[in-house]
Amino acid sequence: MTAAPQFDELIHPSTRLSIVALLASADWIDFAFVRDRLQLSDSALSKQFATLESAGYISIERPVEDRRRRVRVRLTALGRKAFDGHVAALRAVIDVETP
Repeated sequence: MTAAPQFDELIHPSTRLSIVALLASADWIDFAFVRDRLQLSDSALSKQFATLESAGYISIERPVEDRRRRVRVRLTALGRKAFDGHVAALRAVIDVETP
């Protein structure tokens, strides 16, 4: 099923779009993997996660494994719907502009 085009101002900034696109490719992803892959500082990534979490687009878990706290993140159904709609909106713009 194709998502209805819906431009999303919250995930449009390049950093947040990159985060959401990365999360859309997996079930759960570790904080460190996202940080390293996108070359962000811990604080910059935490700030973006807080914004996405407050919108209900991501879910964050902090399980303890081998006495170490791990942070992992996943895209929620709402986040996936927003991402799919945003990508469809961008494709609609590109398709109109491409001869």
